[in-house]
Amino acid sequence: MQNNPIAAGGTLNVLFAAAEADPFVKVGGLGDVAGSLPNAIARLSNTGELASRVDIRLVIPFYPQLKDKTFQLQPVASYNIKSVNGPVRAEVFSTDFTGITTYLISGEPIQRTAAVYGTDFKSDGEKFIFFSLACLALPHALNWRVDVLHLNDWHTAAAAHLLKYAWTKPSELKHTRTILTIHNLPFMGNGAEQGLAKYRVRPARNRILPKWGRHLPLPMGLAAADRIVAVSPTYAQEIMTPDYGCDLQEFLSTRQAQISGILNGIDQQSWNPATDQEIETNFDSVNLDQKKINKKALLKEFDLKQKTDIPLLILVSRMDPQKGVDIAVEALKLIQVNPWQAILLGTGDHRLESACKDLEDQLPQRVRAVMQFDTKLSRRLYAGADMLMMPSRYEPCGLSQMIAMRYGCIPVANATGGLVDTINNNLDSENATGFLSSEISIESFSQTLLQAIETYHDKKRWQQLVRSAITQDFSWDRSAHQYFHLYMTLAGKNVQ
Repeated sequence: MQNNPIAAGGTLNVLFAAAEADPFVKVGGLGDVAGSLPNAIARLSNTGELASRVDIRLVIPFYPQLKDKTFQLQPVASYNIKSVNGPVRAEVFSTDFTGITTYLISGEPIQRTAAVYGTDFKSDGEKFIFFSLACLALPHALNWRVDVLHLNDWHTAAAAHLLKYAWTKPSELKHTRTILTIHNLPFMGNGAEQGLAKYRVRPARNRILPKWGRHLPLPMGLAAADRIVAVSPTYAQEIMTPDYGCDLQEFLSTRQAQISGILNGIDQQSWNPATDQEIETNFDSVNLDQKKINKKALLKEFDLKQKTDIPLLILVSRMDPQKGVDIAVEALKLIQVNPWQAILLGTGDHRLESACKDLEDQLPQRVRAVMQFDTKLSRRLYAGADMLMMPSRYEPCGLSQMIAMRYGCIPVANATGGLVDTINNNLDSENATGFLSSEISIESFSQTLLQAIETYHDKKRWQQLVRSAITQDFSWDRSAHQYFHLYMTLAGKNVQ
C-alpha cells in the first residue's frame, strides 16, 4: 500500500456505482441509498467533519426515461467496450444537479428498453454487465484516480470480479479497492450468463462458491470484493445462515472477516413532521398532542369512525410475499374481536392486493385498502396512525419503520434484519420504540399486535414510546461516517 497516494494524505477519491439513484431514477430502496449516501459523505467532507477530504462521485446508467428530465448534461467521455460481436460504444455525460458530480453512462444495451428493471432477464443481464464494464473504463477516460470503487447489488458486482482478475490495469485503477454493498441477496443477476459471455467475462475462480454461483454477477462480486457490506448488522449475520443465505451461506462464512453491516438512513429533512407540507398539522416531540389532529383528519378522509381512543394501524408496503402482507391480513382477522382500525396502502402482487380488499369487504366498518403507490398519502398515514405493521419475512434494512418512528407511529414488526437493529422492543426501558414478534408466523404476529394494543391503552407508557421513537436519529450522517471509516481503512489510512 506504500504506493497508494491516499495513504500519504490528500483527497480520497470514491466512485459510487448503482443501478438507480434518487432524484434521477428510483424504483426501490437502492434508489434512496444511492441518492442520499454519496451526498451525505460529500456534505460531511465539505464541512470538515471528516478526517480527510472525500471526492465522491456517482455513476448510474443513462436510461431512456432520463432524457426528458430537466437537469443539464455535459458530454465528458466516449469509449468502446469490447464484445464478441465487436466494440460497443459507451457515451458518458455529467451533471452537478444534486450537488455532487454524477455520471450517466449510455450505450445500446442501456437504451434498448425503457424499463430500469425489465422482464427480460437476458436483456437486463447484458445491460448491467455492459454498465459494469463501462464503469471500470470511466476513471481512465476521465484521468481520475479512484481509491475506492463502491458497488451496489448484482447490477455492478461484476466490476469487482473484473478488476481483481484484470491482466493489466490503467494507472487510475492500480491501487483501487472495492466494496460491494448487499441490499437484497436473493437477487443475484439470474439471466446474465449470456451477457457475461458476450463481453468475455470469465467465471469466478473461487472453488468454495457453488458451481452455479461462479456464473452469476453477485456471487462473482462477493468472491472478489475487498469488503462486503450488508445494509444492517443483523442482516450481515443472517446471510451466513441457511434461512437467509440463499445457498451461499457456506461461502459467505469463509469471508466473515470481510463482511460487516452498516444501517441505511433516511432523509430527516424530507421526512420531518415539523415541516411536512403534506400532513394536516405539523408537530414534533414537544407538541405531540398535534398528532391527534392528523389522526382525526385521516379518519375523516377514509370515512372511519372518529374514535381516537381506538388504535389506528397502517400497512405501507410493496405488495410482495417478502413483506409479509398476508401475515398482517390474517393476523388482523385473528384479533378482530379487539378494538382497532386499519388502513392498508400498497401495490404489487395481485393476490396480496385481493387479500387486502377482501379484508375491507369483510370488515367494512374498520378497514380500508388502497391498492396504489401514493407517497403523499403515505405521509398522512405515518402522521396520523398509531402503529405501523411491518411483518416482513426478511428485511435487509427497511426504511418504513424509521420513517414511522420519525412521525411518532410505533412499528410492530417481525424480528429480522434491520428491524432488529432499529426497533428497541425492551418495554421495561425508557428507550423502547416498538414491538418485535419473535417468530415469523401469523399467530406470533397477532399476539404482538395484541401486546401493542394493550400498551396503547396505557397512556403514560404509550406517550413514552412515542416520544422515544420520534427522537431517534436515523440520519444518513451516521451511515456516512461509518462508510468513510471503511473507505479510509481500505485505502490504507488510519482514522481516529
